This record gives sequence, C-alpha cells and structure tokens, in this order.
Amino acid sequence: MGTEPPPETTEEIPDDERDALVTIAGGAVVTSGAFSAQRGLMTATEFVLARGLGPATYGVYALAWRIAQVLARIVPVGSVPALQRFVPGEEDPARRSRVVGLAYATTAAAGAALALGVWIAAPRVNALTVADPAFPPTMRLFGVLVGLMGLVTVTGAVFRAIGSARGEVLFNKLCRPAVRLVGAAVALAIGYSVVGVAGAIVAATALLVAVGVPASVRATGITPTLRGARGEARRFYDHAAPVAMSSLGKVFQNRIDVLLVGGLLTAVAAGVYNVVLVFVSIAWIPLLSFNQLLPPVASELYADDRMATLNAVYASVTRLIVSTVLPVIATLAVYGGPLLSLFGETYLRGYLPLVVYLGGVFVGSAVGATGWLLMMTDHQYARMALDWLLAALNVGLTYAFVLRYGLVGAALGTSVAIAVQNGAQVLLLRRFEGLWPFDRTFLVPLSAGAVMVGVMLTVRAALAGLAGAVVGAPVGIAAYLLALRAIGVDPRDRLVVAALAGRYRTTVRAAIDDR
Repeated sequence: MGTEPPPETTEEIPDDERDALVTIAGGAVVTSGAFSAQRGLMTATEFVLARGLGPATYGVYALAWRIAQVLARIVPVGSVPALQRFVPGEEDPARRSRVVGLAYATTAAAGAALALGVWIAAPRVNALTVADPAFPPTMRLFGVLVGLMGLVTVTGAVFRAIGSARGEVLFNKLCRPAVRLVGAAVALAIGYSVVGVAGAIVAATALLVAVGVPASVRATGITPTLRGARGEARRFYDHAAPVAMSSLGKVFQNRIDVLLVGGLLTAVAAGVYNVVLVFVSIAWIPLLSFNQLLPPVASELYADDRMATLNAVYASVTRLIVSTVLPVIATLAVYGGPLLSLFGETYLRGYLPLVVYLGGVFVGSAVGATGWLLMMTDHQYARMALDWLLAALNVGLTYAFVLRYGLVGAALGTSVAIAVQNGAQVLLLRRFEGLWPFDRTFLVPLSAGAVMVGVMLTVRAALAGLAGAVVGAPVGIAAYLLALRAIGVDPRDRLVVAALAGRYRTTVRAAIDDR
C-alpha cells in the first residue's frame, strides 16, 4: 500500500509504541504546517501594525494585546486539559456532551467576569504603565476579546480531544489569527488608530465565534449541554481547578515580563519586546506541534497501565522535538538582527533579549511535554504547587532583572523561569511515574546542531545583513541534515519519517489519480 516503513526500520519496536509514535508524529506534521501558517499570520499582523501605527502607538497596542493574551490563557479555567483528559476515552455520547458543555459554560462565565474586571482596572493600569489616553479604551475592548478567544480555544480543544488535528488546526490555528490580521488591516486602511484597530479585531473574532461554534458541533457530533451536568461537575472541576491555578501561576512565571516591561520601561520598549515575542513564538512550534496529540495518547496509555510504552513514546517524541527545534533556534539566534530590522531600526534593540529568550525555549523544548504528562497522569495538584512556588520566585527575579538590565532582564527572568519549571517537572515525572526521556541518542541532534551553528556563523561573517540570512539559513540546515545522516539516526526516528513519508506519498498519489 506504500504506507508501511521498511522492515529494518521497525525492528524490535513494539506495535503499540509504533502506533502511538506514528499517531503523534502525524498530528505534529499536520499541525506544524498550521502553526507555521499561524505564526506567519501573527508576524504579518505585527508587521502591519508596527509599520502602520509607529513605535510609540504600536507600544500602546502591544501592551494591551499582551495583557489580553495573558488573560486568555486563564479564561478557560482549566477546561482545555479537562477535555483532553475525559473526552478521548469516553464512549458515552451524553457524558461527552456534558463535559463539553461544562467547558463552554465555564469559559463564558470567566470571560464575562474578566471583561468586567478589565473595564474597571484599565485606567489604573494605564496610570501605572504607558500613561496614554488611548490605552484604557483599547484595553477595555480587548477585555471583551478575552472571552471570545477563550471560546475559540475551547472549540479547538474539542477537535483536539477527539483526535482531529485538522479540525483544531483550521479553527484555532488558522482562522483566529487570520481574522485578527484582516480586522487590523481593514481598520488601518480606513484610517483608524489603535482604538479602532482593537474594535475591528473584537468584531472579527465575534464573527468567528458565531460561525465557528455551530460548525464545530456539526463536525464533531458533540452537542454541548448542561443537562445532567451537576453529577459530572465534580470530576470535571477536580481536574480543571488545579490546572486553572497552574495556568494562573504560569502567568507569573513566563508572562510577568510583559507587564513589567510596560510598567517599568517605555511604550516603545513594550513594542520592541512584543516583536521579540513574535519571533520567540516561532521557536515554540516544534514543541506545540508534537504536543497536539500527545495528551490523548498519553492519557490512554496511562489508563491502560502501559507505562513502559508511555516512557518509550515520551523519550522518542522528546528527541524528535529536539531534532526539529534546533534549526529554528539556530536560525533565529544567528540571524535575529536582520530579521528584527524588517520591522524598523528601532526593533534592533530586541536582538540580545531574543537570543537570551531562545535559551529558555531550548530548555523548555528539550524536556518535552512535561506539563501535559503530569496532568495526564493525574498529578495536576503537584504541578499546581510547583507553578505557584516558581511564580513567586520569578516575580522577584524578573523585577530585579528588568530594573538592572532592561529588556534583556525581562527575557532573562522568563528564560530562567522556563528552565527551572521544566527541569523540576521532568524530575517530578521520574519521581512519581518513573518516566525519563534522556539517553545517549540525544547526543546525535546536539552534535549535528553544533555543526549547523558553525556553518551559519561562518556564512554570517562572510555575508552580512538579510542576504546572509537568506543564504546562511538553508546552507546551515542542509549541513545539519547531512550531519544527522552521517552520525546516525535512531530507528524510531526513521520509523516516524518512513511511515509518514509513505502515508503522504499515498495521499498525493490518490489525489493525482482522482484527477
């Protein structure tokens, strides 16, 4: 059929491990393209706004937008992990509907409460940060946006919980950033400034919710309901509540930098840091892509007590994440200066913070899906306690770093928080469940990555500016792939590549035959 990898690739790899790896990697392939498109849309939006609003006004937008993003992380109140935990293994359609109904109702109620809180707090936040008359109305509009983004997130999570990577990708990864780009571009074209841009983004997102939620019900076959949900609520919130507290703690771990930059530095600095975060979000794509279908797979393996298979899958997926994130981090770290200059000369100030932040991204990616695995193995309370312990530490460190080092300090504080958080989580997984991903096979991508960085730095020394990036990035990545092949790729990695290549060859061939 052309979908099976060669026999030597699958030798000594158990069938259940093989199936799990191919499922997770298949979801990663689908979502990595979508994440790339999503990040492309996000970058285009920030480029249009940075050029259209100017550094100072863009800084006002950037601070309001980042605060909205922080609130959007907590508005589902733990509903997304609860959906991943309870929907995949549930065979009763009525229970599925009640779980999804609870997720929507919880998010809607939290969204309304946060919108009210933002409306009240916006003038005070403005006084403590940018002190610009456009900030309060912009922030209030984005307060309404928070609830809408939460509903979009839950809808995408329903697709993800039933194993539909494509549905989650289409709705949450493509449509949401696309409507923001369209709303912002239309507002600027009409001549609106930052408040009009915010209003246009809110209107476009509301339209997406109005059209998308009913469409998702038809596509998934799950109709949200609260009928009989009282009996389901205890199990749902027992999982969702500590996760929500963890999410709130994580705001103080790796989003306090945004608030401190706005409060302690200038509006222009807030805009520069926002562009840095846009590039950082690109570096998270490999981890996010592999994490799309890992939670439901891990939940099923854990429920069936197949811990040896779960550990093998965890190790293989983590190594694949490291292998795929290295080219992204290397490109951004070596050629970040020319890429930032595309937004304007002002944004070159963000190069060193970008490099520092990428160090945290590498550590966070190198340990794999530690947070998800803690939640899927019913250790959500341990994660919550760790999140809050490290949140308190991070607030103090980042505050001191920003005062002393400015933008670089904001990136340093967040990177330290990411490194400590993920290091502690991987140790907790080993302590609680015996899960440990690392072995000597990780030296292969690390060694090849060192070759890649050396090649990129050589090209940068010979060819400066954007031209150096255009030439050096593909040459460096080619050197990386050649080094991987020369050193030797793990059989499980070859399994994933061969199986997916066969699958997509068959898909392409079928599409051609249909014509």
